[in-house]
Amino acid sequence: MNRIGPAALCLMLLAVGCNQHRPSVPKQLQQPELSQGSGNNGAAGIKWSLPSGWVAQPARQMRVATYSVPAAGGDAEGAECAVFYFGGGQGGDVEANISRWVGQFESAGEPVRSSREVNGMNVSLVQIAGTYLAPGGPMMQSQGKKENYRLLGAIVAGPEGSVFFKFTGPSRTVTAAEKDFDALIGTLSKQ
Repeated sequence: MNRIGPAALCLMLLAVGCNQHRPSVPKQLQQPELSQGSGNNGAAGIKWSLPSGWVAQPARQMRVATYSVPAAGGDAEGAECAVFYFGGGQGGDVEANISRWVGQFESAGEPVRSSREVNGMNVSLVQIAGTYLAPGGPMMQSQGKKENYRLLGAIVAGPEGSVFFKFTGPSRTVTAAEKDFDALIGTLSKQ
């Protein structure tokens, strides 16, 4: 039989008690909850945490991971975050990938670009909006046009090569989950 010493018991009771009196924070000011989640949350020598509510999907060809994000704001369908890693030196450079992503949209304006450093890794970011051509299949042919869509993309220079995060979905859903996507990118760290 395991016995808990008085000091350990006091620490356990203190920890439980601390969780019962949390001040209320308005939802719009709260940081997204992140967890390691299920599925593969790492590639190319980096790892990341999954936002709460995002669900890891079964393995798919050419993808490290796929996460589904529930619909928001009256959208009929949710969004998807696909993560790709093709190997060291593979997958093309940042400009080629952003150009390809822009080409997957019709009537898209100029993409919004930015960059940041996360735990010593360069991350190139892009936002694209317009009519999504929904590429799929082995030849990446359009599966039909989807109006009022957004793409948030992140290309991470990992220790073993680039990792590509492509978050697409209806505009309201992607906008509602934008803080979650930014938080996921903020959790990137070297394995």
